[in-house]
Amino acid sequence: MPQPPHIARLPVPDPGSLDADLQTYFRKCQEKLGLVPNVLRAYAFRPARLRNFISLYNELMLSEDSGLSILEREMIAVVVSSCNRCYYCLIAHGQAVRELSGDPQLGEMLVTNYRVAPLVPRQRAMLDFAHRLTTAPESIGEADRQALRDVGFGDADLFDIGEVVAFFNYSNRMAQALDLMPNPEYHALHR
Repeated sequence: MPQPPHIARLPVPDPGSLDADLQTYFRKCQEKLGLVPNVLRAYAFRPARLRNFISLYNELMLSEDSGLSILEREMIAVVVSSCNRCYYCLIAHGQAVRELSGDPQLGEMLVTNYRVAPLVPRQRAMLDFAHRLTTAPESIGEADRQALRDVGFGDADLFDIGEVVAFFNYSNRMAQALDLMPNPEYHALHR
């Protein structure tokens, strides 16, 4: 059974109506990914915010100045999205985990219950922290940060983990508010 056919429950602008810089960005997405992620198409409803979203996402998830690998950042995205039951992000970022890890089972385990995944201690501690920060943020204390340090994370890494968790809690809420649907192509990729 296919998912609902809409992109979002608010109007999604025609890409041709966007400013030239956003049209260029969408073309680059199409060339590189084979699609324009629906989250970008939905954010085009507010072009200035789309630019901010692109900038923050690219810095947070793709920059090379983090002690976290891109895979680890995607793993956090999936665990946070699993806690929040965000359909869009589970499908889109679950696909990214499958692609980056080369392991379709890992993506599925993280989507369903990250605790069943055979993870190294570093990743287990990172995802435990992400889960706790999402489900019980008021309970985070120094012991939680120390658990990350104990497996080798430094202060910059703790900052990055916290920021990725926070971003996906925000992003999940926006996807749910808009009833955002993932691109259908994500479902079959890297299985």
